[in-house]
Amino acid sequence: MFSKNPSGTIWAGKLILFLRFAGIAAATVSISAPAAAQFSDSYNFLKSVKDRDGEEATKFLSRPGSVIVNTRDHSTGQTALHIVVERRDNTWLAFLLQKGANPNLADKEGNTPLILATQLRFVDGARTLLAKKANVNETNKQGETALILAVHMRDTEMVRLLLENGADPDRTDTLAGKSARDYAKQDRRTAAILAEIEKADAAREPKPKGRFFGPEG
Repeated sequence: MFSKNPSGTIWAGKLILFLRFAGIAAATVSISAPAAAQFSDSYNFLKSVKDRDGEEATKFLSRPGSVIVNTRDHSTGQTALHIVVERRDNTWLAFLLQKGANPNLADKEGNTPLILATQLRFVDGARTLLAKKANVNETNKQGETALILAVHMRDTEMVRLLLENGADPDRTDTLAGKSARDYAKQDRRTAAILAEIEKADAAREPKPKGRFFGPEG
């Protein structure tokens, strides 16, 4: 009744294995389909930002309840804000921030858009980010703040802007355990920057209230 042909047995075994793997593959596709669709939206949104395609980007941002404005590139961790800061595009930067982009999200190196703007000497971009509550004392993976990086670059204008927005000159990094003030003191070429730090110190000192009469002590 049943064939004892070895080739028939092998064929039946292969058929069973095929059906099993087909079932597993179908289940995998059904589980991962929503994730794949979400990744596709993220990819297409970031691509629209890279391509400066305002119409396409707005289409994604206009969806009710959408948080895609803060999506990240899966390989770099960059957000749309990082992308527009890299090309020094203050118009797109302001647009994305107005749409709810978080200015404090870091990429895989720990660089926030503000840290990136500092590295690129993009002062207008840094000013726009700070106006939208970017954390001026956030650090990258080396513990460097934007102010430390600005001191390294001897960027007086950026140093002044960061200090005006509350940058801490005494916060130390994790590489050398030194602060922006320390680095400014050890580099003779940064006298103007050290002067900005000392000026900020004076501005933070509490001023006496009212008029004072008589000798001190």
